[in-house]
Amino acid sequence: MSSYDPAKTAILLVGYQRDWFDSDGLFNSVIEESSAVSGTVANTEVLLNAAVESGMTIISAPIAFSEFYNELENPIGILKMIKDAEAFKAGTKGAETIDAIAKYGEWTVEVPGRIGFNAFSNTDLAQVLSNKGIETVVVCGAVTSLCVNATAMKAAEDYNVVVLSDCVSGRTQVEQDMFCNELFPYFAEVLDHSSFIQKVGVKV
Repeated sequence: MSSYDPAKTAILLVGYQRDWFDSDGLFNSVIEESSAVSGTVANTEVLLNAAVESGMTIISAPIAFSEFYNELENPIGILKMIKDAEAFKAGTKGAETIDAIAKYGEWTVEVPGRIGFNAFSNTDLAQVLSNKGIETVVVCGAVTSLCVNATAMKAAEDYNVVVLSDCVSGRTQVEQDMFCNELFPYFAEVLDHSSFIQKVGVKV
């Protein structure tokens, strides 16, 4: 696809929360390396400025759990780590959207309910996209191999998908490069934020 119609394009923000991105976040160390290399947050700010200017839809799908993590039955892997560390608990600082992204709140549709990797599961995301006539979903956020990957793969069943390589953060730079260079291209267009903005026709 050579260009994107802003009116039919949604920026999907996955996991821009303090426990991931703040320096004292409980899981910041998981993505710290690749975030520093890619400049995820700063690039996403440029992207969101373009989204506001062009009228693209902005959607945020944060992950959050109840006080006792009742949503997680026998969790394994990183979900068990999240429960054990009491991260991303609803109502706590760690579950909050980071300041750099929260400032776009008046232009952002927040879709609550996510309790796993896939932002379509247990949320109204599909309905929101349908109601707005969205054809292209642009996935940004953390973690590249987990929530970004699961959400982008699900989105690809019904939408054109774009993954912005410098607006996602992986656990390591090796993992980041593998997903962006080898895996995502099987079902999505992979661009950096500047190239995508050009395809939308916004000058920054």
